[in-house]
Amino acid sequence: MFFPSLAGRRCEPEVMDQPSLDPRDHVQALRGLARINRLSASDRILWSRIAGVARDCSDRPLRVLDVASGGGDVAIRLWRRAQRANLRMEIFGADASMTAVEHAQTNAQSAGAAVEFFQLDVVRSELPEGFDVITSSLFLHHLHEEHAVALLRKMGQAARRMMLINDLLRCRTGHLLAWFGGRLLSRSPVVHADAPASVAAAFTMDEARLLAEKAGLPSATFEWRWPWRFLLAWSKLP
Repeated sequence: MFFPSLAGRRCEPEVMDQPSLDPRDHVQALRGLARINRLSASDRILWSRIAGVARDCSDRPLRVLDVASGGGDVAIRLWRRAQRANLRMEIFGADASMTAVEHAQTNAQSAGAAVEFFQLDVVRSELPEGFDVITSSLFLHHLHEEHAVALLRKMGQAARRMMLINDLLRCRTGHLLAWFGGRLLSRSPVVHADAPASVAAAFTMDEARLLAEKAGLPSATFEWRWPWRFLLAWSKLP
């Protein structure tokens, strides 16, 4: 077991990000990440803020876009929460990987969830207009600082009402949880390698605040969430 120094970020390419990754290995990893997201309640981290906006927009469905949506599990669980709460929402997911998009769409169809997924590289492309809330879970740490700032800026510009970022915090406890949790919850060697690497690449709360300021979002709020995550929330003024 390797314990890297966490004094600074170690932002290195993860196995999941490699274009040469076999689609079967990619799907296996996405299934493992779905189990991790379910246990860590990634959808719950986002839900209260989204539900609050939906109640304010009761005259029409709230349009939500989850960027870098991976296997679509977070978007699908948000849709289920909306159904249980009787809140009208139109939920979409976007990912650069066509393998991920196809897997997510299959998951949505199997779950009977009216969630649509489409291919979009959110780092290299502009974000589509017309969404009230734009979210992202466990993606910011994949990016070098300049790309992270650019993504926050684009999300803030494109969202009509709110943007939400749920991501890892770089800390020793989080690294240990990622190392052991990745092995307990998935047989995927991709997850085994990428889970602790993700924590080593993550931002601290202070670093994330600086990113938001550089992106022109000085009023963004930050809250600690279990298990060693942060929620970045930013709302546009009416």
